[in-house]
Amino acid sequence: MSEAYAIELKGITKTFGSVVANKNVDLNVRPGEILALLGENGSGKTTLMNMLSGIYQPDGGEIFVDGQRVSIDSPEDAKRLGIGMVHQHFKLVDVFSAADNIWVGKEKAGLFLKKERNTQIREMALKFGFDIDPEKKVYDMSVSEKQTLEIIKVLYYGAKIIILDEPTAVLTVQEVRKLFDVLRKMKEEGHSIIIITHKLNEVMEISDRVAILRKGEYITTVDTATTTEQALTEWMVGRKIDLNIERTPMNRTRPLLEVRDLTIRSDAGSIAIDGVDFYIRGGEILGVAGIAGCGQKELCEAIAGLRPLEKGKMIHKGENIVGLTPKQILEKGISMSFIPEDRLGMGLAPSLSITDNMILKKYADTKGPFVDRKIGRADAEEVIRELEVVTPSTETPVRRLSGGNVQKVLLGREIKAGPNVIITAYPVRGLDINSSYAIYNILNKQKQEGVGILFVGEDLDVMIALCDKIMVLCHGKVMGVVHAHKTTKEELGLMMTGALDLTYKYEDKPAGLAKDTRFGETEEEAAE
Repeated sequence: MSEAYAIELKGITKTFGSVVANKNVDLNVRPGEILALLGENGSGKTTLMNMLSGIYQPDGGEIFVDGQRVSIDSPEDAKRLGIGMVHQHFKLVDVFSAADNIWVGKEKAGLFLKKERNTQIREMALKFGFDIDPEKKVYDMSVSEKQTLEIIKVLYYGAKIIILDEPTAVLTVQEVRKLFDVLRKMKEEGHSIIIITHKLNEVMEISDRVAILRKGEYITTVDTATTTEQALTEWMVGRKIDLNIERTPMNRTRPLLEVRDLTIRSDAGSIAIDGVDFYIRGGEILGVAGIAGCGQKELCEAIAGLRPLEKGKMIHKGENIVGLTPKQILEKGISMSFIPEDRLGMGLAPSLSITDNMILKKYADTKGPFVDRKIGRADAEEVIRELEVVTPSTETPVRRLSGGNVQKVLLGREIKAGPNVIITAYPVRGLDINSSYAIYNILNKQKQEGVGILFVGEDLDVMIALCDKIMVLCHGKVMGVVHAHKTTKEELGLMMTGALDLTYKYEDKPAGLAKDTRFGETEEEAAE
């Protein structure tokens, strides 16, 4: 047994009923190393790391920490061994401050909170380059701030081995760079870091080595410097994958939905969206880019009828549909599907089966006292088959599925409803490359069929390749609407931070733009 490894796994096996999550997996991590863990959804990555963090116990195999064989039977055991995990879904108390979320788990904290806890946590954050207010409440934090708090929490308890599950899924380009700077500093301090991710460009940038799982089995570990994105993809899925996103030609129709002077408040009462105007055209994908927390969530919920408006109009065929129920909106000719950012909290009922989640969209149409589950089961079987959902059966509760498979179920249900407008927020977050490209193909197919799509995304490369136009938000205001094939990541980044405003005044607009430039349209497009 070599003492060169901070962590070494030998022959780890874990099953859930008839599903084999991990089978004889070998894995090792060196001190002061960043190891990326790659694999398709359902390949066993998170399950494997959950055994390191004490959430699950292996059915077979051995775990070594610093050369010593250990038994990790609980998260407390993992903490004692210096292992900390930042989960994809954060585990924070919303009504507590940052400091109190950390302090509440401290052993023998006592009955009274110590005043110096804020100073201690602020100093630790600054040591690693984090920027956080220890007294800020979690419910007031952006997603990136919550993630920062989770990382500081594991560091505070002395973790030397840090596991990050999809750490960049909710971060902007600028925030990713900042996180990577912190990870490099942690690496220099001797921490061992394992990153579960699907973003190959980030794997190539930050990792020292890459370990690949496929269908629960260990495939290989390679040095990042000697491999390519294409090679990693082939190891992940077992075959060649085309990594190009195809933007299908536009077959634009007149606007299905026109949003005018939309103003929305956040849950905290502040203005989240401020006087926003745009169209959703049929046969077109309109992307929405912006730094996390700049109003994307509130915008999507308002359009879907789940959040009240401060003011503004949503116009369909000349009629304002604000205030109408979803059923009344449907009667006006708009069938709208909403794929929210919070898949399990808002999109699906986690304790219900895949079949029952399919029925949720249709149960109100049932005649008689009993719901026909045969239709729901047939829909579930079709979604499982077409989107390759990894599940034991249609009756499996969705909370037991991996994050990517949960998203496939949600998207499949919404597409089967036959919408003409799709509002989707981060639809490929947490999905592997194969699943992500399947989602892009589904959205492109819907676009070809005349569906209008509002696509809130975080990967600017994907947005430029997939979307027809991109609307950029900064602090709830529109900084401009640009044609995707005519813009760059740098231009979008400047707009996202408010350094560039392309909502021109009439007298200084570039030639060829329509008089009203809020919609990013040329004079010819505006005349349609």
